[in-house]
Amino acid sequence: MTGLAGRTALVTGTAHGIGAAIADMLETEGATVHRVDKDTLDVTDGRAVETYVSRVGGIDVLVNNAGGVCGQTGRPLEEVSEDDWRTVVDANLTSTFLCTRAVTPGMKERGWGRIVNISSGAGRSVSLTGIQAYASAKAGQIGLTRQTAHELGPFGITVNCIAPGFVLSNPTTQRQWESYGEDGQAALVGGIAVRRLGAPEDIANGVRFFAAEASSWVTGQTLSIDGGHAIF
Repeated sequence: MTGLAGRTALVTGTAHGIGAAIADMLETEGATVHRVDKDTLDVTDGRAVETYVSRVGGIDVLVNNAGGVCGQTGRPLEEVSEDDWRTVVDANLTSTFLCTRAVTPGMKERGWGRIVNISSGAGRSVSLTGIQAYASAKAGQIGLTRQTAHELGPFGITVNCIAPGFVLSNPTTQRQWESYGEDGQAALVGGIAVRRLGAPEDIANGVRFFAAEASSWVTGQTLSIDGGHAIF
């Protein structure tokens, strides 16, 4: 496929799982893909992000996938420190703002751009692991998606969001899955209409849709890719 031939993409959080699958998909669509993870770029550092984007040149497709729970587990609200709160919010929401801000001038100049934010089902409901900052940051990504779609639409730039369900995609989700035990795992799968967990490629397929030239009249949307879990 060559649907994005000649386009340049930046995908954050590509060390494994969903980010890696998205980057692979964009390459199969013909895009030149720049992959970054926490070992290559601190996406919570605005100056570092601006420098990186300036060095690689014009970005046509941005996928804000970096984030996660940053090694935290659910605790009662009164036990959550300000530093722990900021760590998760910065990794998920501030990073999305900084990367979007960095690529916007070039997209405006070229009159074309695709921005896809990877939120979570937690942003539309609650965090299954009880991490308040994660649910809040992921909801914030959805709000930022709507606001930037409204602002950037006149310049030929679309901004959309994907809210994945439970995807076994990295060591964190694997540990979470194992912690449920057989009964908990069966209950989780039983609440999914198609009766299976998600795969990274399922999320990449959503990005393919939003990044396509044919999707130029789709913006400000949040697509739940969760096997039908959100309908229950």
